[in-house]
Amino acid sequence: MNDDFASHSMFANTFSMFGRSLSRDVESPDVDLVIMGIPFDLGTSGRAGTRHGPQGVRMASANLRWEEKRWPWGFDAFDRINVIDSGDIETPAGDSTGMFTGVEAQAHRVLAAGKCLLSIGGDHLVTLPLLRAAAKVHGPLALVHFDAHTDTYNEEDGIYDHGCMFYHAPREGLVDADHSIQIGIRTEYTVSEHLFQVIDAAEANDLSAADIVDQIRARVGDMPVYLTFDIDCLDPAYAPGTGTPVAGGLTSDRALKIIRGLVGLNIVAMDVVEVAPSYDNSEITSLAAATLALEMIYVKAADKDD
Repeated sequence: MNDDFASHSMFANTFSMFGRSLSRDVESPDVDLVIMGIPFDLGTSGRAGTRHGPQGVRMASANLRWEEKRWPWGFDAFDRINVIDSGDIETPAGDSTGMFTGVEAQAHRVLAAGKCLLSIGGDHLVTLPLLRAAAKVHGPLALVHFDAHTDTYNEEDGIYDHGCMFYHAPREGLVDADHSIQIGIRTEYTVSEHLFQVIDAAEANDLSAADIVDQIRARVGDMPVYLTFDIDCLDPAYAPGTGTPVAGGLTSDRALKIIRGLVGLNIVAMDVVEVAPSYDNSEITSLAAATLALEMIYVKAADKDD
């Protein structure tokens, strides 16, 4: 597809994700997938800085523009689907309520137009308004969640932070816990009270990627899927630039193999969150996040005829 900025240069016109056109025309019939940045980190409980995540991931994505037929796919995703970068959601500094309202409204606009949405955070709290928008369009969703933490913590007094989204989501009817799964968990949670299937990090590191994909497919079935990837699912060796790093995580190779295995699932929306570039080394984390995001795009493109 024609795109004025869709060159394969790694250093020219690096202001958009993968060099895609910058456009707010998310309802255009020519658009298949919309990328949206959410530079927000007021929900952060650890090290702050994920408000710079979209910027860091966009910059690192320039390193991924040179392959005309990406390995191991053997085709160019952007020849199959039209992807635009709609820029970032802007909310006033300190305005958490404005973030919820703005993100949900814009995400609903994209999804109601029949597009797939790929969001780049920002801390993980941004997933809650994204889920609210997706559920309005598609009904209850199957959640496929990569993370070091379950994010199912019961916050008191109505306080929201980046550890509570998946406590609220099933209770709001946004996700069907019986068809949802979490991968890479390696922090405390109460197993007897937990609603989701969990493949913890130790198990995920011992199983083959194919085995994990099989479990995801069996759990999700044919439901509409929301795919969320907290970058701290990766071991800090592969993703040091995040607010709450936890040793013992997945390798980037294993995570990419699992994502590639999701072709054919009814994925309606996706996100990659919790990149904090100020703690990154040589763009390791930003590059990992950009690569995961690109693989998600290829998963969607693989379902389209060439």
